[in-house]
Amino acid sequence: MKRFLRRPIQFLISGAALLLLLISCQTTPQAQTTPTMVQPTAVASPGGELSAYPAQLPPLPYEYGALAKAIDAETMKLHHDRHHATYVENLNEALKPQANLQNRSVEALLRDLNSVPEEIRTKVRDNGGGHLNHTIFWQIMSPDGSGQPTGAIAQAINQTFGSFDNFRKQFNQAGGDRFGSGWVWLVRNPQGQLQITTTPNQDNPIMNGNFPILGNDVWEHAYYLRYQNRRAEYLNNWWNVVNWQEVDRRFQLASQP
Repeated sequence: MKRFLRRPIQFLISGAALLLLLISCQTTPQAQTTPTMVQPTAVASPGGELSAYPAQLPPLPYEYGALAKAIDAETMKLHHDRHHATYVENLNEALKPQANLQNRSVEALLRDLNSVPEEIRTKVRDNGGGHLNHTIFWQIMSPDGSGQPTGAIAQAINQTFGSFDNFRKQFNQAGGDRFGSGWVWLVRNPQGQLQITTTPNQDNPIMNGNFPILGNDVWEHAYYLRYQNRRAEYLNNWWNVVNWQEVDRRFQLASQP
């Protein structure tokens, strides 16, 4: 009797072992990951990366009063000739004794701040960021600007946000909610997606791996003479001077493989 029972038991044990072996040989599914996109190195202008030393104040591409639909001439003069000029002067001062850093671009320094000596790191961050941010800012505004995007960027905004009106509301909300001083941005993130983000002080999106396509300065010096504490009004009017042709160029640059 024991001999007859032994065979079924052995059969069950062998079957269970075979089943475990088959399970262990199956390939474990791998988690899907979104590929990280390579961002363009030049952020400031089509001409290439922004020189860190000697840094130079770029001329405004229009007259001080040309953006009167949104920004008054006195604000533009102070903003460019005083504030931006000060960032340039301070960056040059920080890098003057740093011969090993002088051949690097502003973008390269901001992407790798840990390589900058600690004693000047904050100064390079604030003033290099201020120089880069404002160099972009002057270019993405125009007297011939309009409130509606054109080109590939218009289609991308509609696909990502549902409509331009939705995008504008979210952008303005983010800019209004940015506490204190900073910037509000439309960026291309490392996954290749459009995203609204903000940065404090003079930080630039490249410091977080993003490529800035569109940005608005929400420091008080950008609007206070005309709007006082009415930042929301400034944000709404600013769309009237956005240079969508330049914004579209930046978007297409960021979208290149």
